[in-house]
Amino acid sequence: MIYNPKATSVFLSSKSMGKEGISLKVRYLYPVERMNMSAEAAAINITWLDDFKAITKMRLALSVVFSSIAGYFLAADTINYIDLALLAAGGYCLVGASNAFNQVIEKDLDALMQRTKNRPLPSGRMLPFKALGLAIGMTILGLILLYLLNWRTAFFGSISIFLYVALYTPLKTRTPLAVFVGAFPGAIPFMLGWVAYTNYFGIEPGVLFMLQFFWQFPHFWAIAWMLDDDYKKAGFKMLPTGKKDQGTAFQIVVYTLWMLLISLLPFTHYTGALYLSLYGAIAVSIVGLIMLYFAGDLMRKRDDQSARRLMLSSVFYISAVQLIYVMDKFLVYGN
Repeated sequence: MIYNPKATSVFLSSKSMGKEGISLKVRYLYPVERMNMSAEAAAINITWLDDFKAITKMRLALSVVFSSIAGYFLAADTINYIDLALLAAGGYCLVGASNAFNQVIEKDLDALMQRTKNRPLPSGRMLPFKALGLAIGMTILGLILLYLLNWRTAFFGSISIFLYVALYTPLKTRTPLAVFVGAFPGAIPFMLGWVAYTNYFGIEPGVLFMLQFFWQFPHFWAIAWMLDDDYKKAGFKMLPTGKKDQGTAFQIVVYTLWMLLISLLPFTHYTGALYLSLYGAIAVSIVGLIMLYFAGDLMRKRDDQSARRLMLSSVFYISAVQLIYVMDKFLVYGN
């Protein structure tokens, strides 16, 4: 078989031995036939790097690293690029390990869902013991890298991976409170950057933690709303009421409001060395109100399209707020 996933044509070839030697027969596959090709053919161009990206959820991991770097910049008086590299690499290792452990535990459930059935483990491209070995290796490496910064950074990193793997993952099929439990490790990265620089946990990293903690709920409930049917195939209980109803939508709005209020706490200047100027507070309020609008829109319409818009606005919100915090520090306060 000759297969090129980027080409518009696919051919099947076969060899036969005759009196005149070997002859090659080639037949064009029409579009309908191409749709019915085997999964093995479709996987030809999937490399080990593609599987590494999938098992560690690279895009998610990089967004987490971005959060920790933002926290580092907020705390830093001077930037140590070696420390920054240790934070980024160690953070990626721990997030990637958490995701790999999660996929090893949930490999049979992932095979039931349309969204996840083509991941490396349920598709059979990677053996479970290899994924487990990768997860263990990345955990050890990540903790070593973070320990080179200071013991508190490694400590919070170890708490994060324990909560995600040992509590959040098994609770997903048991109770909607899994989202509450998962919000703890999910909120650690932003504050981790501050701790990495200062080797100290106080009100400043506490505020950063609370901001990302409350952000988790509207973000992940919006995702759970969109994927509710798929999640039910695996028995995941992710929505707070178990349904795409008014109660779930109302809680999304409430948590979005709390998130918005917490994001403005640094403007009060009662948050230690973490502060926000009037310009920064206005910018944070604008992006927060945008997200709140989409949360309210979901409560009004209660459809998947509204949930998707809220999810996208939440991704924009958390990245924008982190950038605003950092820019406000260096551009407005000049330090």
